[in-house]
Amino acid sequence: MPTKVSQEAVNDRPVIGILTQIVSDELMKPFGKTYIPSSYVKFTESGGSRVMPIRLTLTTAEYEQIFRQINGLLLIGGAADLQTSDFAKVAKIFYQLALKANDQGDFFPIWGTCMGMQLLTVLVAGENLLEKATAENTPLPLNLTSEATSSRMFEGFPNELMRALTEEPLTGNFHHYGVAVKTFQENEKLQTFFSVLSTNVAENEVHFVSTIEGKRYPFYGVQWHPEVNRFQWNRKGNIPHSAHAVQLSSLLAEFFVNEGRRSLHQFDNPEEEDSLLIYNDTPVYAGNFTAYEQIYFY
Repeated sequence: MPTKVSQEAVNDRPVIGILTQIVSDELMKPFGKTYIPSSYVKFTESGGSRVMPIRLTLTTAEYEQIFRQINGLLLIGGAADLQTSDFAKVAKIFYQLALKANDQGDFFPIWGTCMGMQLLTVLVAGENLLEKATAENTPLPLNLTSEATSSRMFEGFPNELMRALTEEPLTGNFHHYGVAVKTFQENEKLQTFFSVLSTNVAENEVHFVSTIEGKRYPFYGVQWHPEVNRFQWNRKGNIPHSAHAVQLSSLLAEFFVNEGRRSLHQFDNPEEEDSLLIYNDTPVYAGNFTAYEQIYFY
């Protein structure tokens, strides 16, 4: 049989942008107004990408320029208003740029973790549908839906890991709010846009959506934290560090970066690229006053 040649171009030097998060913790405020925990950076780099930090103080024109340079966007967890904060406003600019680009055949993926996933639901629904759904410092197995097995996110997962995902507490949860399954099912915009890949039950018995992926768009969300499995070690945290937990984190990082490889955005020149990557920044050791080992402050 003749070898089938893939016509799809691949970018082997992807750069993922990570939006800085607003500092809300009083102990962190002396160090800067916004931050990125290094666990998200390491998670992204471990998938085979470089990272560009994106500050919240730029102009729309500058964000449009950054969009043409990066190959995907990571929206991290934190505590900020999902409609009025600078984090939400800047995320909305990139979300709208990504919608338009993907519609025109210019592939661009977005990943949202915890609050990042919550923000994706607000951007799609046009309203905040969150309710109390506490799973604070709680590792959980996933209740996978029928759509999980045919999903892009879990497509390359070994059968053993898929089974472990439903039986072992591999996902670290650190949230107080979520989108209830019932709310999701009753919202036409969310239903049309996303497939639900997993659900969970919160401490207050709310049945919440825990993993989503776009039906037409390469947008992904997890209410849990895959990055902590390999890159956070705080002893007070109930963080999954088993072999399966590490494998889960690794495969998801590789999956998202591989999505980024399908984006052909690039910087105008190598000097500009080198000057904007996170290698230029130095993280602060924060293990003695936060749940993170290292944090980049801006």
